[in-house]
Amino acid sequence: MFIRLSAAIAAITLLSSPALAQGAKLTDPQIAHIAYTAGVIDIAAAKQALAKTHNKEVKAFAEDMVRDHEAVNKQALDLVKKLKVTPEDNDTSKTLSKNAADERTKLSKLNGAAFDKAYVENEVAYHKAVDSALETQLIPSASNAELKSLLQTGLKIFQGHEQHAEHVLATLNQSVGHHK
Repeated sequence: MFIRLSAAIAAITLLSSPALAQGAKLTDPQIAHIAYTAGVIDIAAAKQALAKTHNKEVKAFAEDMVRDHEAVNKQALDLVKKLKVTPEDNDTSKTLSKNAADERTKLSKLNGAAFDKAYVENEVAYHKAVDSALETQLIPSASNAELKSLLQTGLKIFQGHEQHAEHVLATLNQSVGHHK
């Protein structure tokens, strides 16, 4: 329970940094960096899961995260090169990175079913938070039509990830119930 709560808090705080909370207008270079950072974070989490899990469903989910986030991030890099924009680090992307590193450290101390459950619970919370930030902050703040379109595509993919994570979590919770 503690891990689930801390994961949800981490996911929510990572997207309510001062830049977003004060309603400050994010620039396209900042938005691009936040979106790219969110993908990098999920790739790192998935690679950690692939190294630790023995669960077939968790492994398949993590492989999907690596594949999808790498594909979206490649599109994002291609777009910023095309637009000759340099992604700009900012308070939100820095907070995202720090909280993700803290979460990976916590997860590194877990193994087996405890790791699987904590990883997938964090993925549910993380995708909820990123989806919310995309919908309420990043997409509305984006000025460039191509960036906005890429973010909207990303949102659809990440909403799918959230549903996939919830399905895997339900499966993990069922299997825990059978072992009691």
